[in-house]
Formats: sequence, structure tokens, C-alpha cells
Amino acid sequence: MAAARGGCWPWGSLLGLLGLVSAAAAAWDLTSLSCNFGAFCECDFRPDFQGLECDLAQHLAGQHLARALVVKALKAFVQDPAPTKPLVLSLHGWTGTGKSYVSSLLAHYLFQGGLRSPHVHHFSPVIHFPHPSHIERYKKDLKSWVQGNLTACGRSLFLFDEMDKLAPGLMEVLRPFLGPSWVVYGTNYRKAIFIFISNTGGEQINQVALEAWRSRRDREEIRLQELEPVISRAMLDNPHHGFWRSGIIEEHLLDVLVPFLPLQRHHVRHCVLNELAHLGLEPRDDVVQAVLDGTTFFPEDEQLFSSNGCKTVASRIAFFL
Repeated sequence: MAAARGGCWPWGSLLGLLGLVSAAAAAWDLTSLSCNFGAFCECDFRPDFQGLECDLAQHLAGQHLARALVVKALKAFVQDPAPTKPLVLSLHGWTGTGKSYVSSLLAHYLFQGGLRSPHVHHFSPVIHFPHPSHIERYKKDLKSWVQGNLTACGRSLFLFDEMDKLAPGLMEVLRPFLGPSWVVYGTNYRKAIFIFISNTGGEQINQVALEAWRSRRDREEIRLQELEPVISRAMLDNPHHGFWRSGIIEEHLLDVLVPFLPLQRHHVRHCVLNELAHLGLEPRDDVVQAVLDGTTFFPEDEQLFSSNGCKTVASRIAFFL
């Protein structure tokens, strides 16, 4: 199912990508800094922006803002020979809108080893930080892991999933690594990339999109300036978010807030057609309609947005073939 670098991944490969993410996440032992990947122990940072843009354009449904923001930020960062701080992206939106899909694509198109690269580090609260009572140990392990891996390879990617479920207080150990200082703990970290993913702000993003639709504004007219304040406020007001009282938001260490808009019926249709193509099947109107009929849309009156985006499209198609 792996695509050649420079090619495009089908949207339907999302489940496979997320499976690789989970497998990679489970493999990291935060207390060990050794590399067990043989030839991959040298930095394998090999950005392929043409492939990334191709994949996003073809398979990321309904996310004009996310697509443009991610590509622009990455290009500017990678092309800068001496960045003054690492690139820090925070991805926000409703479930199934493409946040995990995009983060998986970034690993694939930035590193030769993709998600299997030893320089791509994925953290899941459930796997790595399951017990809030152990937070002091987690903080020590996380700091050592980031510091040690940046010493080995400055071009590393750190991916933090489900920030809504991360114990508050843990992320404060990352503050020195995210800021504009030149060296931290003897480590040059300025070329690293940090990506944080959460559903926080999703309801606020949905409301902006709904108001735009009610005002008969085109979806593509929604701008980042409309969404940044409400996303920031949602994080600051959420005591369960991993950034709660970490200083990361207050010190403006997040370079780009990347909003993912809720998906409408034609976006879900796009996902179904992509998945059928991935399976080597011709478009089938009956399958498309069956998936749409089984999808819940909201609000109750307008029935406008998919309640779970495209998250369950691949699994549902199997029932109708």
C-alpha cells in the first residue's frame, strides 16, 4: 500500500497510514535513546514538496486553508538555512477532517523512511502518558527523549496526537525547545519540526463555517484571521488541553494554527470515490449513496456537516460492495 515518493497517496489509505502511526508510536520507549534501525541511523530528511502538494490537492477534501498553510510554512522553514526556532504547527478541527492524515503525509514526504524513520517521533497520551500520577517521570523522560534525538539529528519530527487527552503540565518541558533561543541544554534544535493535533477549537471552527454558509459566503472565502482568535481562546479556556498553563500559547511559541473545516456531503462523496479508486474499483453511485445515507449530518435543521467527517468511509464501503 506504500506509495513511491513523488507519487500521491489515496485518501482511502488513511487507515493504513494511521496503523503505521500507531505501530511506530508503540515502538518508542521514552527511556531509551538508542537507534535500532540500522542504515536509518543517519538523518534521512529528504523533503518532497511536489509529492506532498500533489497528494494534498488530490486527496485532502475540503481543506483549502490547511493545505495552503501547511505547504507554505514547511517550504519557508526548510528553505531557510538558519531558522531561529523550530517550526511548530498546531492542527485543530472536528473528528475525521484530515488532521491525522495530513500529519502522516508530512512524515512520508519529509523523511525517506516515512513513519518508520527513527527521526519521526509520534506520541500518544494513551500509549506513552497513560497515568497522570506519573507526570513527573513522563516530563523527565520526554525532555531526555527530545534532547537526545535532536542531538543525534537536528532534522527531527515530533508529533503529539490527541492533545485534548494529554495531562496538563507535561508540555511545559518543551518550552525551551520551541522558543527562539539558539541552543538549549547544549543542543542545537532550530531545524526540528513539532506538530500538535487536537479536536479543541473544532466546535468554534464549525460555527464559523456554519455562519459563512448561512450568509451565503463561499467556503473558500473563510480566512485564517477569522479562526485564529477562536481557536486560541478555546485552548486557553480548556483545562484538559495539553497546553493548559504551559506558557506555550502565552509566549506565542505556536507558529501556525492550522484549522480543519467540517466536511459537507460533497466532501464525503469525494472520500468515497477516492476509496473506491484505491480499491481498484470504478465509481459506483449506489455505493456512494449508501455511504452518504449512513452518515449523520448536523446541525439538525440544515443537515450540513458530517458528524465524523470521512473517518469511517473506508470501513463502511465494505458493507456495500
